[in-house]
Order: sequence, then C-alpha cells, then structure tokens
Amino acid sequence: MMSGPVIALLQSRYFLTKEESLVAHEQLIREAAAEGAQIICTQELFLTDYFCDVQDQDRFDLAEAIPGVTTERLCDLAACLGVVIVASLFEKRGPGLYHNTAAIIDSDGALLGTYRKNHIPQDPGFEEKFYFTPGDQGYPVWDTAFGKIGVLICWDQWYPEAARLMALAGAEILIYPTAIGWLPEEKSTLGEAQHCAWETVQRGHAVANGCYVAAINRVGSEHGTEFWGQSFIVDPYGQIVAKGSVEEEEVILFQCDKKLLEDTRRIWPFFRDRRIDTYGDLTKRWRD
Repeated sequence: MMSGPVIALLQSRYFLTKEESLVAHEQLIREAAAEGAQIICTQELFLTDYFCDVQDQDRFDLAEAIPGVTTERLCDLAACLGVVIVASLFEKRGPGLYHNTAAIIDSDGALLGTYRKNHIPQDPGFEEKFYFTPGDQGYPVWDTAFGKIGVLICWDQWYPEAARLMALAGAEILIYPTAIGWLPEEKSTLGEAQHCAWETVQRGHAVANGCYVAAINRVGSEHGTEFWGQSFIVDPYGQIVAKGSVEEEEVILFQCDKKLLEDTRRIWPFFRDRRIDTYGDLTKRWRD
C-alpha cells in the first residue's frame, strides 16, 4: 500500500479574464481536494492566455505582486482545504522588473515562498525574454506538509542541472508548470518528435534523481499555438503513472509512494557514486 502524497495536476484552458480563470481554478482545486489531492498544481501562467507570442508592452499590465490578491485568495483556500497549492503567476516585482513565478503555499495557508523561472526561452511564438527577468533565487526546495517539493517552470524542464540541484537539496517531487505546444507550420513534420523529446527528458530527470516528476500543461489553441496537454506524472523508474489527454480539461491524480523513493535510491545510488571532483567544468559556458 502506498504511503505518500496525492498529487493533482490541473490541466486547463485559457479563460477570457483573470477573475474568470481564478474562479474556475478555485473550483478545480476544491474538486481535486474532494478526491483526496494533497498537492495541487496549476499550469504555467494559469490566470492568463499565453501572452508571450508577441512583444507587446501593454501585456505587462497582466502582471501582479506576490504576495497579492491572487496569492491571498489561494492561501485562504489552501488553509480551508488543508492542501498544498503550487500556482504559476506573472509577477511584477518592481518598476520594469517582471518574472515568471510559481507561488508555493502550504496546507496551513502560509506562503512558503516563490520560485522564479531561471531559464528564459526565445523562439518564434515564445517571446519570453521580452517579458521575464531570469530568476535570482537559485533552486530552493520547499518542505511542505506533504513532502519536499522542487518547482521549476517550462523551459527549465530541459536542464538536468536544475533538476539535480533540487534533488540534492532533498526534493522528492519535481513539479513543472508548463505551457508548450505545436506551431502549425511544424506539427506535421516535427510534432511527434517534439512531444517525445519533452516527455523523455523529464522522465530522465526522474530516473537520474530517484524522484517523482509532474508536468502540468495547458490545452487548447491560443495565438496560433496548439497546446498539446498530456500532463503527466512519472515515478523514480521513469514510468508514466498518470497522464492527461491532448485536448480535454481535466484533473490528473496520482498517489506517490515515499518508500519507493528510498528503495530506488538504494538500488541505484546515483548520489553516492557521483564524481563531484570531476564536474568543475560544468560551470563554464563551453569547454574550449
């Protein structure tokens, strides 16, 4: 019998207003909690559309302070339901200073802190460097009521260093709020390969670090991008243990097994066998 937290991934769509999205997600959180969820996670930038498709100064108006109105409401809800909430928001930190940020809220309603996205992409349809300042908090791990979690955001998914640093700080579950999809001109030729790469690299993080990994994506089409959904949870063997559909809004639930974490790390002692004396060049941009 498993003895670990139940994770819920809120795979959802874009709503017309931030308030409409917040109300809808508050209801989803209640529904997930009623089904036994203890750690509940939103997709990336869940309050808004994925506005980074173009460079538009007016879209900075979508940002908000943390702590602020949204986190206050989510803190109250977390305390009411006794759940941990991971919520991905567009943060206004200061004049002209904005971040892509996840708020981590414990089951007593305390805002434990934030994680600011470290790796910022720049691609057609993903103009994130225009909007987001890279994070400056490192890779914190949060000791919540239901376990130690690390939170990374979307483009962070591709970097094994980020996953490793959180695992080395004790993370049992790595959570990746995400907004990723297909561009119409690429889907027929690269779509399957792109999705395969996205899923595979995160499954590798779970194996290499002996932890659970949970990725929460959005669904629907926005500004020409077709978000591919398929939010998933993998165990320390890299096996997909829960997965969402391509198009449907849904809550994906899975109960983790803490004993499996320790058992896996004993069988495959990657932390023990790391040759930390040989990795100095990882801090260089390139080995010339």
